[in-house]
Amino acid sequence: MDFVFSLVVPAILGSVAVFALARKVDVFDALTTGAFDGLKVMMNILPALVALLTGVYMLRASGALDALTSLCRPFFSLLGIPPETAALFMIRPISGSGALAVGSEIIGRYGPDSLIGRTAAVMLGSTETTFYIIAVYFGAAKIKKTRYAIPAALCADLAGFIMASLSVRLFFK
Repeated sequence: MDFVFSLVVPAILGSVAVFALARKVDVFDALTTGAFDGLKVMMNILPALVALLTGVYMLRASGALDALTSLCRPFFSLLGIPPETAALFMIRPISGSGALAVGSEIIGRYGPDSLIGRTAAVMLGSTETTFYIIAVYFGAAKIKKTRYAIPAALCADLAGFIMASLSVRLFFK
């Protein structure tokens, strides 16, 4: 069975090449044109990504993230979200890797089968890195005005966090 799966990607690539040759498409030229277009997109989104990642590391290193987390704890208790997940709530819309690190810390501290650990895991799977996605996709599409996209995406993230917490309490308590 592993042998069959190891042939899937070469078979797809081979069939695309045969299809392109049958349609008399210059495969190498199409490949280099696509690579060049990909580099142009990367150059458009790179400044936004650098600024975003720099901001995330500055927040964590300065302690501002911890201060914001402390401010959000009462709000979380009011919504029924475990206050221990406040750091995850703050970092997830900004950075996926930062959120994964925070989620790993939470799960390591409270355990994967605890209410807090399960809530953190479901939050990681049910929310998105909003600012990263907006920087990448809006940058690639050369959209400068985000207007309603950011507030709508942040509301969706909040709904994802609340529903993740509610779902874990309903299904695992």
